[in-house]
Amino acid sequence: MVEAKAGSLSFLTNNAIAATIADSYAVFSERRKALKLTNPGTVDNIAREIQKDVLCTNFMFQGLRADFQKVFSLAPLFRIQHGFQMGPNVPSPYNLMALYGTPSVLLQAGLSNDGSAQCFANYRWSPKLISKSQAQISEGQALVQLDSEYTGDDFSASIKAMNPSILDGSLTGIFIGNYLQTITPRVSLGAEGVWQRQALNARPETAISYCGRYKGDDWIASAQYMAQGILNISYWRQLTAQVEAGVDTQLQFAPGLGGNGGMLSSIRREGTTTIGAKYDFRASTFRAQVDSTGKVGCYLEKRVAPVVTMTFAGEIDQVKQTSKIGLAVSIEAAPEELMEASEKVEAPNPPY
Repeated sequence: MVEAKAGSLSFLTNNAIAATIADSYAVFSERRKALKLTNPGTVDNIAREIQKDVLCTNFMFQGLRADFQKVFSLAPLFRIQHGFQMGPNVPSPYNLMALYGTPSVLLQAGLSNDGSAQCFANYRWSPKLISKSQAQISEGQALVQLDSEYTGDDFSASIKAMNPSILDGSLTGIFIGNYLQTITPRVSLGAEGVWQRQALNARPETAISYCGRYKGDDWIASAQYMAQGILNISYWRQLTAQVEAGVDTQLQFAPGLGGNGGMLSSIRREGTTTIGAKYDFRASTFRAQVDSTGKVGCYLEKRVAPVVTMTFAGEIDQVKQTSKIGLAVSIEAAPEELMEASEKVEAPNPPY
Protein backbone atom coordinates (compact mmCIF):
# COMPACT_ATOMS: atom_id res chain seq x y z
CA MET A 1 0.00 0.00 0.00
CA VAL A 2 2.86 2.30 0.84
CA GLU A 3 4.57 1.46 -2.45
CA ALA A 4 1.35 2.18 -4.33
CA LYS A 5 0.98 5.54 -2.62
CA ALA A 6 4.59 6.42 -3.37
CA GLY A 7 4.09 5.43 -6.97
CA SER A 8 1.00 7.60 -7.27
CA LEU A 9 3.00 10.64 -6.11
CA SER A 10 6.00 9.95 -8.31
CA PHE A 11 4.66 12.35 -10.94
CA LEU A 12 5.67 15.23 -8.65
CA THR A 13 9.37 14.43 -9.15
CA ASN A 14 9.41 12.44 -12.40
CA ASN A 15 8.59 15.25 -14.81
CA ALA A 16 10.42 17.77 -16.97
CA ILE A 17 9.83 20.74 -14.65
CA ALA A 18 11.17 18.95 -11.56
CA ALA A 19 14.18 17.66 -13.53
CA THR A 20 14.96 21.17 -14.80
CA ILE A 21 14.78 22.62 -11.27
CA ALA A 22 17.00 19.83 -9.90
CA ASP A 23 19.58 20.31 -12.67
CA SER A 24 19.60 24.08 -12.21
CA TYR A 25 20.11 23.71 -8.47
CA ALA A 26 22.95 21.22 -9.02
CA VAL A 27 24.70 23.61 -11.41
CA PHE A 28 24.16 26.51 -9.00
CA SER A 29 25.61 24.48 -6.10
CA GLU A 30 28.68 23.53 -8.14
CA ARG A 31 29.33 27.18 -9.00
CA ARG A 32 28.97 28.17 -5.35
CA LYS A 33 31.54 25.56 -4.36
CA ALA A 34 33.88 26.75 -7.12
CA LEU A 35 33.87 30.25 -5.58
CA LYS A 36 35.24 28.77 -2.31
CA LEU A 37 33.01 30.96 -0.18
CA THR A 38 33.31 30.76 3.61
CA ASN A 39 30.76 31.11 6.37
CA PRO A 40 30.15 34.84 7.14
CA GLY A 41 29.13 34.41 10.78
CA THR A 42 25.75 35.55 12.07
CA VAL A 43 23.76 38.76 11.86
CA ASP A 44 23.95 39.16 15.65
CA ASN A 45 27.76 39.09 15.40
CA ILE A 46 28.10 41.19 12.25
CA ALA A 47 30.53 43.51 14.10
CA ARG A 48 31.76 41.06 16.73
CA GLU A 49 35.47 41.85 16.26
CA ILE A 50 35.10 45.46 17.39
CA GLN A 51 31.94 45.50 19.53
CA LYS A 52 32.51 42.30 21.54
CA ASP A 53 36.26 41.68 21.34
CA VAL A 54 37.97 45.09 21.31
CA LEU A 55 35.67 47.59 23.03
CA CYS A 56 35.36 47.23 26.79
CA THR A 57 31.73 48.38 27.02
CA ASN A 58 30.40 44.84 27.55
CA PHE A 59 33.09 44.10 30.16
CA MET A 60 32.59 47.14 32.40
CA PHE A 61 31.37 46.76 35.98
CA GLN A 62 31.41 48.83 39.17
CA GLY A 63 32.30 47.89 42.73
CA LEU A 64 34.01 44.81 44.13
CA ARG A 65 33.49 41.31 42.79
CA ALA A 66 34.87 37.89 43.70
CA ASP A 67 34.28 34.61 41.86
CA PHE A 68 35.24 31.20 43.23
CA GLN A 69 35.08 28.34 40.74
CA LYS A 70 35.40 24.63 41.41
CA VAL A 71 35.93 22.22 38.51
CA PHE A 72 34.91 18.65 39.28
CA SER A 73 35.53 17.06 35.88
CA LEU A 74 36.70 17.98 32.38
CA ALA A 75 35.02 15.35 30.19
CA PRO A 76 32.19 15.99 30.67
CA LEU A 77 32.81 19.50 31.97
CA PHE A 78 31.16 20.15 35.34
CA ARG A 79 31.80 23.36 37.25
CA ILE A 80 30.24 25.26 40.16
CA GLN A 81 30.82 28.96 40.79
CA HIS A 82 30.09 31.20 43.76
CA GLY A 83 29.92 34.91 42.94
CA PHE A 84 30.01 37.79 45.41
CA GLN A 85 29.57 41.44 44.44
CA MET A 86 29.14 44.72 46.28
CA GLY A 87 28.79 48.28 45.10
CA PRO A 88 26.23 50.78 43.82
CA ASN A 89 23.30 49.45 41.77
CA VAL A 90 24.14 45.80 42.50
CA PRO A 91 20.88 43.81 42.17
CA SER A 92 22.08 40.71 44.03
CA PRO A 93 25.29 40.40 46.08
CA TYR A 94 25.45 36.60 45.80
CA ASN A 95 24.99 34.25 42.87
CA LEU A 96 25.38 30.49 42.58
CA MET A 97 25.99 28.99 39.15
CA ALA A 98 26.42 25.44 37.90
CA LEU A 99 27.57 24.40 34.42
CA TYR A 100 27.59 21.05 32.64
CA GLY A 101 28.95 20.68 29.13
CA THR A 102 29.73 18.04 26.52
CA PRO A 103 30.50 18.43 22.80
CA SER A 104 26.73 18.39 22.08
CA VAL A 105 25.03 19.58 25.29
CA LEU A 106 25.43 22.67 27.44
CA LEU A 107 23.40 23.17 30.63
CA GLN A 108 23.86 26.22 32.86
CA ALA A 109 21.77 27.49 35.77
CA GLY A 110 22.14 30.38 38.19
CA LEU A 111 20.36 31.40 41.38
CA SER A 112 20.70 34.73 43.23
CA ASN A 113 20.00 35.51 46.86
CA ASP A 114 17.06 37.76 45.87
CA GLY A 115 15.23 34.76 44.38
CA SER A 116 15.92 35.49 40.72
CA ALA A 117 16.93 32.49 38.62
CA GLN A 118 18.14 31.90 35.09
CA CYS A 119 18.97 28.84 33.07
CA PHE A 120 20.40 28.06 29.64
CA ALA A 121 20.20 24.85 27.64
CA ASN A 122 21.90 24.30 24.28
CA TYR A 123 21.79 21.18 22.14
CA ARG A 124 23.83 20.62 19.00
CA TRP A 125 21.89 18.36 16.63
CA SER A 126 24.68 18.31 14.07
CA PRO A 127 27.89 20.25 13.37
CA LYS A 128 25.73 22.83 11.54
CA LEU A 129 22.50 22.95 13.57
CA ILE A 130 22.18 24.06 17.19
CA SER A 131 19.15 24.88 19.33
CA LYS A 132 19.30 27.20 22.33
CA SER A 133 16.83 27.96 25.10
CA GLN A 134 16.92 30.51 27.89
CA ALA A 135 14.63 31.27 30.83
CA GLN A 136 14.83 34.04 33.44
CA ILE A 137 12.61 34.71 36.45
CA SER A 138 12.99 37.81 38.64
CA GLU A 139 10.58 39.90 40.74
CA GLY A 140 7.44 38.47 39.20
CA GLN A 141 8.72 38.83 35.65
CA ALA A 142 9.55 35.92 33.37
CA LEU A 143 11.40 35.69 30.07
CA VAL A 144 11.56 32.65 27.82
CA GLN A 145 13.66 32.62 24.67
CA LEU A 146 13.96 29.86 22.07
CA ASP A 147 16.56 29.99 19.31
CA SER A 148 17.68 27.72 16.49
CA GLU A 149 20.69 28.47 14.32
CA TYR A 150 21.92 26.77 11.15
CA THR A 151 25.47 27.40 9.93
CA GLY A 152 25.97 26.52 6.27
CA ASP A 153 29.13 26.49 4.22
CA ASP A 154 28.57 30.05 2.96
CA PHE A 155 25.54 31.32 4.91
CA SER A 156 23.95 31.45 8.35
CA ALA A 157 20.26 31.48 9.26
CA SER A 158 18.49 31.62 12.60
CA ILE A 159 15.04 32.02 14.08
CA LYS A 160 14.30 33.29 17.58
CA ALA A 161 11.16 33.50 19.70
CA MET A 162 10.84 35.53 22.90
CA ASN A 163 7.92 34.82 25.25
CA PRO A 164 5.87 33.01 22.59
CA SER A 165 2.32 32.14 23.65
CA ILE A 166 -1.04 31.07 22.23
CA LEU A 167 -2.88 30.94 25.58
CA ASP A 168 -4.73 34.20 24.87
CA GLY A 169 -6.38 32.75 21.79
CA SER A 170 -3.86 34.14 19.32
CA LEU A 171 -0.12 34.22 18.82
CA THR A 172 1.77 36.76 20.94
CA GLY A 173 5.44 37.42 21.61
CA ILE A 174 8.46 38.55 19.64
CA PHE A 175 9.75 36.54 16.68
CA ILE A 176 13.01 37.28 14.89
CA GLY A 177 14.47 35.68 11.78
CA ASN A 178 17.74 36.59 10.07
CA TYR A 179 19.88 35.40 7.19
CA LEU A 180 23.46 36.27 6.23
CA GLN A 181 24.93 35.15 2.90
CA THR A 182 28.47 35.36 1.54
CA ILE A 183 28.24 36.90 -1.95
CA THR A 184 31.94 37.01 -2.81
CA PRO A 185 35.02 35.87 -0.86
CA ARG A 186 35.05 39.33 0.76
CA VAL A 187 31.42 40.59 0.74
CA SER A 188 28.49 39.32 2.82
CA LEU A 189 24.94 40.66 2.84
CA GLY A 190 22.04 39.87 5.14
CA ALA A 191 18.68 40.93 6.53
CA GLU A 192 16.68 40.51 9.72
CA GLY A 193 12.92 40.59 10.19
CA VAL A 194 11.02 41.15 13.45
CA TRP A 195 7.34 40.44 14.17
CA GLN A 196 5.96 41.24 17.59
CA ARG A 197 2.61 41.40 19.34
CA GLN A 198 2.69 42.23 23.03
CA ALA A 199 -0.95 41.39 23.80
CA LEU A 200 -4.10 40.18 22.10
CA ASN A 201 -5.61 43.68 22.07
CA ALA A 202 -2.43 45.17 20.53
CA ARG A 203 -1.71 45.45 16.84
CA PRO A 204 1.15 43.38 15.41
CA GLU A 205 4.30 45.31 14.54
CA THR A 206 6.94 44.41 11.98
CA ALA A 207 10.41 45.73 11.23
CA ILE A 208 13.20 44.86 8.80
CA SER A 209 16.89 45.68 9.09
CA TYR A 210 19.72 45.19 6.61
CA CYS A 211 23.42 44.56 7.10
CA GLY A 212 26.61 44.14 5.11
CA ARG A 213 30.17 43.07 5.83
CA TYR A 214 33.44 43.44 3.91
CA LYS A 215 36.48 41.40 4.91
CA GLY A 216 39.96 42.50 3.87
CA ASP A 217 43.28 40.79 4.46
CA ASP A 218 43.71 42.21 7.98
CA TRP A 219 40.64 44.42 8.42
CA ILE A 220 36.84 44.13 8.48
CA ALA A 221 34.19 46.79 7.82
CA SER A 222 30.50 46.30 8.55
CA ALA A 223 27.29 48.32 8.44
CA GLN A 224 23.79 47.69 9.73
CA TYR A 225 20.63 49.76 9.24
CA MET A 226 17.69 49.11 11.57
CA ALA A 227 14.06 50.05 11.07
CA GLN A 228 14.10 52.41 14.08
CA GLY A 229 16.30 54.75 12.05
CA ILE A 230 19.58 53.53 13.58
CA LEU A 231 22.68 53.17 11.42
CA ASN A 232 25.71 51.37 12.84
CA ILE A 233 29.08 51.42 11.05
CA SER A 234 32.14 49.56 12.35
CA TYR A 235 35.75 49.17 11.30
CA TRP A 236 38.23 46.69 12.82
CA ARG A 237 41.90 46.14 12.00
CA GLN A 238 44.57 43.70 13.15
CA LEU A 239 47.62 45.91 13.64
CA THR A 240 49.98 43.21 14.92
CA ALA A 241 49.66 39.69 16.27
CA GLN A 242 48.95 41.16 19.73
CA VAL A 243 47.24 44.47 18.91
CA GLU A 244 43.74 45.11 17.54
CA ALA A 245 41.98 48.44 17.05
CA GLY A 246 38.75 49.73 15.63
CA VAL A 247 36.06 52.39 15.37
CA ASP A 248 32.33 51.96 16.01
CA THR A 249 29.81 54.65 15.03
CA GLN A 250 26.09 54.67 15.77
CA LEU A 251 23.79 57.25 14.22
CA GLN A 252 20.12 57.65 15.06
CA PHE A 253 17.63 59.55 12.93
CA ALA A 254 14.35 60.18 14.76
CA PRO A 255 11.43 62.58 14.14
CA GLY A 256 11.85 65.71 16.23
CA LEU A 257 9.29 68.12 17.58
CA GLY A 258 8.77 70.75 14.94
CA GLY A 259 6.13 73.39 14.67
CA ASN A 260 3.20 70.98 14.57
CA GLY A 261 4.91 68.03 16.27
CA GLY A 262 4.01 65.73 13.37
CA MET A 263 5.98 62.97 11.75
CA LEU A 264 7.08 65.33 8.97
CA SER A 265 8.59 67.79 11.42
CA SER A 266 12.30 68.32 11.85
CA ILE A 267 14.53 65.24 12.12
CA ARG A 268 16.60 64.85 15.27
CA ARG A 269 20.04 63.41 14.60
CA GLU A 270 22.09 61.81 17.33
CA GLY A 271 25.29 59.87 17.11
CA THR A 272 28.13 58.35 19.10
CA THR A 273 31.57 57.31 17.88
CA THR A 274 33.84 55.05 19.92
CA ILE A 275 37.51 54.33 19.26
CA GLY A 276 39.12 51.39 21.03
CA ALA A 277 42.19 49.17 21.11
CA LYS A 278 43.05 45.79 22.57
CA TYR A 279 46.50 44.56 23.64
CA ASP A 280 47.18 40.88 24.32
CA PHE A 281 50.20 40.16 26.48
CA ARG A 282 51.56 36.83 27.65
CA ALA A 283 49.40 36.65 30.79
CA SER A 284 47.11 39.67 30.51
CA THR A 285 44.74 41.58 28.22
CA PHE A 286 44.27 45.35 28.18
CA ARG A 287 41.39 47.18 26.51
CA ALA A 288 40.94 50.94 26.25
CA GLN A 289 38.39 53.17 24.53
CA VAL A 290 37.24 56.78 24.20
CA ASP A 291 33.97 58.02 22.69
CA SER A 292 32.56 61.28 21.40
CA THR A 293 30.47 61.87 24.55
CA GLY A 294 33.60 62.40 26.64
CA LYS A 295 33.83 58.96 28.24
CA VAL A 296 37.21 57.26 28.65
CA GLY A 297 37.36 53.66 29.80
CA CYS A 298 39.86 50.85 30.29
CA TYR A 299 39.70 47.19 31.24
CA LEU A 300 42.67 45.10 32.41
CA GLU A 301 42.55 41.36 33.00
CA LYS A 302 45.71 39.69 34.32
CA ARG A 303 46.43 36.15 35.44
CA VAL A 304 48.68 36.62 38.46
CA ALA A 305 48.85 32.88 39.20
CA PRO A 306 47.76 29.70 37.40
CA VAL A 307 44.45 29.72 39.31
CA VAL A 308 44.05 33.43 40.16
CA THR A 309 42.90 36.20 37.79
CA MET A 310 42.67 39.90 38.71
CA THR A 311 40.46 42.33 36.80
CA PHE A 312 40.33 46.13 36.90
CA ALA A 313 37.72 48.29 35.15
CA GLY A 314 37.57 52.08 35.12
CA GLU A 315 35.54 54.74 33.34
CA ILE A 316 35.62 58.55 33.51
CA ASP A 317 32.88 60.78 32.10
CA GLN A 318 34.55 64.10 31.30
CA VAL A 319 31.26 65.90 30.65
CA LYS A 320 29.33 64.78 33.75
CA GLN A 321 32.45 64.76 35.94
CA THR A 322 31.74 61.23 37.20
CA SER A 323 33.80 58.07 37.42
CA LYS A 324 33.30 54.34 37.92
CA ILE A 325 35.83 51.83 39.22
CA GLY A 326 35.57 48.07 39.50
CA LEU A 327 37.94 45.46 40.93
CA ALA A 328 37.46 41.70 40.72
CA VAL A 329 39.31 38.53 41.60
CA SER A 330 38.59 35.06 40.23
CA ILE A 331 39.94 31.89 41.82
CA GLU A 332 39.70 28.51 40.11
CA ALA A 333 40.12 25.28 42.02
CA ALA A 334 40.26 21.69 40.83
CA PRO A 335 41.58 18.35 42.07
CA GLU A 336 45.28 17.82 41.46
CA GLU A 337 44.69 15.08 38.91
CA LEU A 338 42.43 17.39 36.90
CA MET A 339 44.99 20.19 36.98
CA GLU A 340 47.59 17.80 35.57
CA ALA A 341 45.19 16.50 32.94
CA SER A 342 44.24 20.04 31.84
CA GLU A 343 47.87 20.69 30.94
CA LYS A 344 47.87 17.73 28.56
CA VAL A 345 44.41 17.84 27.00
CA GLU A 346 41.99 20.65 26.38
CA ALA A 347 38.54 20.68 27.88
CA PRO A 348 35.68 20.12 25.37
CA ASN A 349 34.29 23.33 23.93
CA PRO A 350 30.66 23.84 25.03
CA PRO A 351 28.27 24.43 22.09
CA TYR A 352 27.62 28.14 22.56
